[in-house]
Amino acid sequence: MINIVLLEPEQGGNVGNIGRTCLAIGAKLHLIEPLGFRLSDKEIRRAGMDYWYQVDVTTYMDYTDFLERNPGAEIYMATTKSKQVYTEAAYEDGCYLMFGKESAGIPEELLLENRERCIRIPMLPDIRSLNLANSVAIVAYEAMRQQGFQEFQMQGQLHRHEW
Repeated sequence: MINIVLLEPEQGGNVGNIGRTCLAIGAKLHLIEPLGFRLSDKEIRRAGMDYWYQVDVTTYMDYTDFLERNPGAEIYMATTKSKQVYTEAAYEDGCYLMFGKESAGIPEELLLENRERCIRIPMLPDIRSLNLANSVAIVAYEAMRQQGFQEFQMQGQLHRHEW
């Protein structure tokens, strides 16, 4: 299992989408306040569809609260500024994948304190960043791939026909 951590997310729609991804891969979602929305907003429920109520979500007052309640957490911090590409990291079971707020990312002070666990998704230089929900999905599925997609049932069944 992996953990997805959102530091001060601003858009409920992104969080709803991320919650749906968390449910699909069996990940826990951690939200560090302040949030730019309310967890009861329609935007979250619309993006998370009817899955939102099933998502395992924990909220924290701030980053310090998160660290105190998750001692020893192995945190990988996603940033456009890292030298290490997300596919170069070795994600262990139970790791935490942290993503910053949409408008500013993770503060540089936190990145410097955790430089050996900073990761980035490669993109062309003229692009500032990817959408938060897309970034979470990209990195989370790489972590799951490295863990051999444990606990995932092979599906691929057609609705009206058979392979």
